[in-house]
Amino acid sequence: MIEPMCQLLGVSCKQPADINFTFEGFRARGGLTDEHKDGWGIAFFRNNNFDVFLDHQPAANSELAAEINSAGIKSKTIIAHIRKATVGEVKLSNCHPFHRELWGKTWLFCHNGDLKNFAPELNGRFNPQGDTDSELAFCYLLQQLESQLPQGTDDSEALFKVLNDLSREIEKFGTFNIIFSNGDLLFTYCSTSLAHVERKYPFTTVTLVDKDVSLDLSQHHNEHDKMILIATKPLTINEDWKVYQPQEARMFREGEVIYSGINI
Repeated sequence: MIEPMCQLLGVSCKQPADINFTFEGFRARGGLTDEHKDGWGIAFFRNNNFDVFLDHQPAANSELAAEINSAGIKSKTIIAHIRKATVGEVKLSNCHPFHRELWGKTWLFCHNGDLKNFAPELNGRFNPQGDTDSELAFCYLLQQLESQLPQGTDDSEALFKVLNDLSREIEKFGTFNIIFSNGDLLFTYCSTSLAHVERKYPFTTVTLVDKDVSLDLSQHHNEHDKMILIATKPLTINEDWKVYQPQEARMFREGEVIYSGINI
């Protein structure tokens, strides 16, 4: 049996950029080219905070998604998710990305996978608002981060190590492909399916997997632009997407990989 798979999208940029073209292909997976019809969400990091948009309707025909796609919102960090429900009903509070405050910053989390018998003890500091295994994992991650890194995130390498270790711990309960970010740092962990691609000068023409649409990136970017896109599955057919290995973690900042590792 093929495992239900939500769709993840993360973007880390050197300069603020819009992802209208990429998002157009991505949201097609929400009921048009794939079966993920159980809600979606997208978040843009601007002015040191995230603007989060959620909708429990299928992304492919969502009016909100169409409005966002035409708005041309620019950001250095963008995170999106299309849901295929496995735990929790179809409702707004179960849509990703989830967000919480920690150390004076907003943190976002998206998850693809299914966790079985995952019932961590929470201390009440962070509590789920919906009823998904994903949000429960997010609350547990934040609780453990606050406990293990009392000084906050000034040490990005320490943050990477703790998140890597916690991801391996949670993965014992099932599939745990995630994107986790505070707007500056963007952490990813792969259980089964993630890929990333780097876009930089000289930019080329790219074509979407999910729609017969191409875009000449050189008409929209200059030599100073650089970005990394992370997705559950490659979104374009003519770019050099790097597929993650199982238990591979990567952390990005401003379009650069700053830490990576594979747990064997």
